[in-house]
Amino acid sequence: MNVLLGGFVIFATFVTLCNASCYVIPNEGVPGDSTRECTDLEGNKHPINSKWQTDNCETCSCYETEIFCCTLVSTPVGYDKNNCQRIFKKEDCKYFVVEKKDPKKTCSVSQWII
Repeated sequence: MNVLLGGFVIFATFVTLCNASCYVIPNEGVPGDSTRECTDLEGNKHPINSKWQTDNCETCSCYETEIFCCTLVSTPVGYDKNNCQRIFKKEDCKYFVVEKKDPKKTCSVSQWII
């Protein structure tokens, strides 16, 4: 019983710490349809149990009943907003925080959110 309770506490801690932005799209299959694929929001088809990365910096997984997607982007929030600015590079799915006066210099970031 203690192992089960301990496992639950650890799981609850990770769920609390993980504040990922995710969503689910129901996979609307027709009963008796043997096509084993999902259709994403752009209309692209993906095989069941496959994973892919979208152009919007999300990672998605196709399951028999749903598509599950989560963002890959962490957003900087703990930095000097008066002297620094964040810049998003879509090709890397990343924010960089640089000085406003000298964008070649990076700024320190103490907090990120997903």
